[in-house]
Amino acid sequence: MTTHASGAQPETLTLERIATPVGEVLLVTDADGAVRALDFADYEPRMMRLLGRHAPDAELVAGQAPGSVRGAVEAYFAGDARALGGLTVRTGGTEFQRSVWAALRAIPAGETRSYGQLAAAVGSPKAVRAAGLANGQNPIAVIVPCHRVIGANGTLTGYAGGLERKRWLLAHEGVAV
Repeated sequence: MTTHASGAQPETLTLERIATPVGEVLLVTDADGAVRALDFADYEPRMMRLLGRHAPDAELVAGQAPGSVRGAVEAYFAGDARALGGLTVRTGGTEFQRSVWAALRAIPAGETRSYGQLAAAVGSPKAVRAAGLANGQNPIAVIVPCHRVIGANGTLTGYAGGLERKRWLLAHEGVAV
C-alpha cells in the first residue's frame, strides 16, 4: 500500500463477486459497509472506469462484503425486489448527478419513470438529456435503479447492462415489459 504526500493511507475497497440469475455481479464496498459500486462482471472495465472517477486513490482488494450487504443483494436476486432499499451507498459525482441518483433510489420497485419525469424529480424539468447522462454514469447498478428509467413512450431504452438484462430486472420487480 502506498502513502500520499499527506501521509494518509489510500482507502481500501473490497470487491466481491456474486452469482445471480442474470450473470455475476461485482459488488464493491468500503470499510463502513457502504456500497461504492455494483455492476455485472461482463461490464467490469466500465465499472472500474467509473470507480476510478469516484474513488481515484482507492486500493481494490478481493474479499467479502459485509454479510448484511451481500445478503440484501442475494435476497433481491432471489425475489425480494425491496431488499436493496436500506443499503447505504456512497459515490462521488457532481451535485446534479448525486441528485439524479437519489431520485432513482426514490423510484419504488415495480415502477418506472421516464427521463422527463426523472429530470422533473430533481427540479430541472428541461434537463432531460443531462438527467439521462447522469443516469448512465451511475456507478451502482441495480441498487441505484437506473434500469427503472424508460422512454417517454414506454419503450425500454438503453441500459449499460444490456436491454435483455434491463427487461429481466423490470420483470423481476413486477413491471409488465
